[in-house]
Amino acid sequence: MFHAFLIKYAEIGIKGKNRYLFEDALVDHIRRALKSAEGSFQVSKEQGRIYVFPQGEYDYEETVEILQRVFGIAAICPVVMAEDRGYEQLAADVVQYIREVYPDCRETFKVCARRARKSYPMNSMELNRELGGAILEACPDMKVDVHHPDIWLTVEVRQKIYIYSREIPGPGGMPVGTNGSAMLLLSGGIDSPVAGYMIAKRGVKIDAVYFHAPPYTSDRAKQKVVDLARLVARYSGPIRLHVVNFTDIQLAIYEKCPHDELTIIMRRYMMKIAEKMAEQDGSLGLITGESIGQVASQTIHSLACTNEVCTMPVFRPLIGFDKQEIVDIALKIGTYETSVLPYEDCCTIFVAKHPVTKPNLNVIRHSEEKLADCIDGLLEEAIRTAEVIVAE
Repeated sequence: MFHAFLIKYAEIGIKGKNRYLFEDALVDHIRRALKSAEGSFQVSKEQGRIYVFPQGEYDYEETVEILQRVFGIAAICPVVMAEDRGYEQLAADVVQYIREVYPDCRETFKVCARRARKSYPMNSMELNRELGGAILEACPDMKVDVHHPDIWLTVEVRQKIYIYSREIPGPGGMPVGTNGSAMLLLSGGIDSPVAGYMIAKRGVKIDAVYFHAPPYTSDRAKQKVVDLARLVARYSGPIRLHVVNFTDIQLAIYEKCPHDELTIIMRRYMMKIAEKMAEQDGSLGLITGESIGQVASQTIHSLACTNEVCTMPVFRPLIGFDKQEIVDIALKIGTYETSVLPYEDCCTIFVAKHPVTKPNLNVIRHSEEKLADCIDGLLEEAIRTAEVIVAE
């Protein structure tokens, strides 16, 4: 029964003279997202509002589900549109709307009329009063509650008349691409896909790098990460996933460096490679799924050692989260079930039994000197041979 969707945004509304840039970006993202939906749609910006108009038959549930994955949308309001054929027809349309959407007709309600077209013969207060009376007459079991109604019925008088009462929550945030781009260090775990989602929600375009270590990690482990990238891409848009062969670097570290320092040194070289990939892609920062104290490589001391190799900013949106909070977001965005599949990545092999939790930077640098004869060539080879997979 719904003829359109009114798209509401939040943060975009407080932008200044460049607000139109964010609105236009949001319109573009909505159009692109709806290409995968059944049916065709017209997306338009009218008087500071964004509307989605289905062109013919469409799948309501699918359309709402897709819109709920577009960053920048605060709420989605399914709208019934009516031609202006006078007040009596408007009252009949409003009563029909109430009976179809709320068939029990026992809820409390409040009418909020907005007369954007000032030539309409009744003002907003008159419309509130008269339409409220029409609903009470047609549905005597309903009651008016102007403070905490079950139904907040909005009637907007524009060129056409828009009737709606439901606000379906959107994901919020900012349109992707309005705040630059960054490179996500993506593993097969729970945390990094959530980190990518959260940074994309702030309007950042993300690409990703995954460190693969065949034959110690399987093709299925690689496919798991590709699947995770595709799940995140439902929100962020297409992701260029760089698959880096990390085997030779990892073996060199294992053979030449103290075993209790393996994880820290491995992370340092991952960050170096990720930064090179980011520079090649034009990204302005790195993203990781680290959370303080979650594992040995995520203590304050370890993070300081890891950061030291980077000149780019490193964004860690999960830094203060506990594991359950991260799991809750993974469940919400649909990555959890894939993340817990039992396929190991290179972060979980060659792990020391007793990893250092308070590494000394000077000691770590000294240990890395043992790699001086081979590491530069290995890094260049890993970057040169990286495979690029577009996840969308």
